[in-house]
Amino acid sequence: MRPFFKKLHLLERLLFHWINGRLHNRFLNFWLFYLTHLGGATSAIGINVLIWALCPQPWRTTGLQALTALAVSHVPVAVAKKLYPRMRPYLALPGTNTFHNPLKDHSFPSGHTTAIFASTVPYMMAYPALTFILLPLACTVGFSRIYLGLHYPSDVIAGAVIGSGVAAGTLALWV
Repeated sequence: MRPFFKKLHLLERLLFHWINGRLHNRFLNFWLFYLTHLGGATSAIGINVLIWALCPQPWRTTGLQALTALAVSHVPVAVAKKLYPRMRPYLALPGTNTFHNPLKDHSFPSGHTTAIFASTVPYMMAYPALTFILLPLACTVGFSRIYLGLHYPSDVIAGAVIGSGVAAGTLALWV
């Protein structure tokens, strides 16, 4: 089993270097630097609070569900970051492309990816037509975390699973 995980780890690093190194260009540098903030606390909370406060029903309920999923999703993220203190790629891998003021906490899982999926899944489930816009947007935020040198692909996948799972659970338990 150990050789399998070694190969998986090698493949992850190769994918990281391809996304973070070979794909770098001015266009993506500009757009991904700004789009990544959609998974940050200010944007994720702010957008959902505005929808909850200003939109009519049933949007208000969906906004509240997204806020609840967002809040709950950060519990497993905090626990995982404590249990698995993985160093961020830009600190661990020489030559990693990153931008000013990179985060210094642990890498696994991606909190931004968790937040964007926890925030968007309730809208995708309530309004399936929005999936064509929100799913690529959420995936772009996750991709940006690798591109910016802040996360490994497995960090992003774990964040997407946690965010989506908590959002689905929130909706399933919503009364």
